[in-house]
Amino acid sequence: MSASGDRTDGLKLLGQGSMPSLAGGPSREILEAFPNKYTDRNYIVSIYFPEFTSLCPVTGQPDFGAIQVDYIPDELCVESKSFKLYMFAFRDHRSFMETITNSILDDLVTTLDPRWIRVKGLFAPRGATRLHVFAERLKPMETVLKEETLRAVENWRIETRT
Repeated sequence: MSASGDRTDGLKLLGQGSMPSLAGGPSREILEAFPNKYTDRNYIVSIYFPEFTSLCPVTGQPDFGAIQVDYIPDELCVESKSFKLYMFAFRDHRSFMETITNSILDDLVTTLDPRWIRVKGLFAPRGATRLHVFAERLKPMETVLKEETLRAVENWRIETRT
């Protein structure tokens, strides 16, 4: 546990001097989480990964882009180094951009079970075509908490104009 009371006992990757092998490609097992100390409130965590790369499943040509994840945690938050390593695991992975974006959403939902989450895949143009993929999920919740969560998301969207 840290001096601020953050529980770190379950984290394996943070503080390691070496990077684990990512030869198996992206896997939710790479993602690590820590307990959310503020389950009594809605707050948004926004992670932006501007150097995303993967490969076209047909041609093997590289695809470049940025991945943005915005979520309201429930019981768990994603540990940022494990998220970075998870993103790196896509570098030699062949998949369509739509599949990648939805796979990231699925893996984060499985790992975190957040109240709300949105993954944006903002891919660089190739062949004069720009592709942006948005995937989102709202956790089934009791009505009051659901309304509070949706209100927090709407206010955040208005403030950030996303």
